[in-house]
Amino acid sequence: MNNTFGTRVTLTLFGESHGPEIGCVIDGLRPGLKVDEDWIAHRLALRRPSGPIATARVEPDPFRIVSGVYQGRTTGTPICILIPNTQAKSGDYVNLANTPRPGHADYTGAVKYHGYNDPRGGGHFSGRLTAPLVAAGAIFLAALAERGVRIGTHLARCAGVADRPFGNPDADLAALRQAAFPVLDPAAGEAMKAAILEAAAAGDSRGGVLETAVIGLPAGLGAPWFDTVEGLLSHALFSIPAVKGVEFGDGFALAELRGSEASDPFRLEAGKIVTERNHNGGVNGGLTNGMPLVFRTVVKPTPSIALPQRTVDLSAGREAEIQIHGRHDPCIAPRAAAVQDSLTALVLLDLLECG
Repeated sequence: MNNTFGTRVTLTLFGESHGPEIGCVIDGLRPGLKVDEDWIAHRLALRRPSGPIATARVEPDPFRIVSGVYQGRTTGTPICILIPNTQAKSGDYVNLANTPRPGHADYTGAVKYHGYNDPRGGGHFSGRLTAPLVAAGAIFLAALAERGVRIGTHLARCAGVADRPFGNPDADLAALRQAAFPVLDPAAGEAMKAAILEAAAAGDSRGGVLETAVIGLPAGLGAPWFDTVEGLLSHALFSIPAVKGVEFGDGFALAELRGSEASDPFRLEAGKIVTERNHNGGVNGGLTNGMPLVFRTVVKPTPSIALPQRTVDLSAGREAEIQIHGRHDPCIAPRAAAVQDSLTALVLLDLLECG
């Protein structure tokens, strides 16, 4: 089992949803990078559940940086961040020990680890582990900002409601850094929230599409074949719980276009090579071309719902029915935006450090 991602800049996740603490180890960062704990707390707040559209399990996430930072700067040695779990209610999972929840890793995890896995709240598979990921991501985002690279993610679609597309990248990414709900059009955000509440009232859930834009990347970042920018990002993005699809630029819509429509002609702008449009999402041949890097992920509806679902009783060896109780998000997509930013930052910072 490998819980570490990255080549030069690496991130290791550890802990379980209902264990005493969760955390991460960051290695490979250059010494002297600024580490702002207020910025880390802000990023964790963007991931934290808020209001009736999110789970009632609200962890305050009082993180501790226990190594690798001195007087607000990285030392060049491994950084360890610890976050306590204070709001776990393991009793909610007692009746699920032998009846795996559809759509979760209860069954597959038990098979892989021969029944020795911690099943409470999903254990090591839980989205709870995205908290240390986001804490680390705050450090990565700040390091990229020092290089002029900025990242932002919005909820492009949810429950039949579409947010407006990216327009002015500078203004849009600045707005998303402060947005409590990750949309560019506040009216669309309110409509999404209403649709999520409607599904929750019916005991159901919703999914969504997250769209990320990255500006300030140099041309030529990445490699052909097995270490393409799309390949490395997809590897990381599919680690986000509930992500079931990734597309770059126009993605699957490119299949409906002719070559004359899908290509992005080059031109000169103030002596710089740019493209007239960005159907390919800022990537050619697996390498960045200097235009905004744009991609989307599909986040499936939360599988923990209050409606009856069919499953199997593992101890009795028969089919069964369960109804899940406890605290669950009726839509995980809004909170996943901060996670997507963080993993994007890890991949791009690692690529930049690797040259």
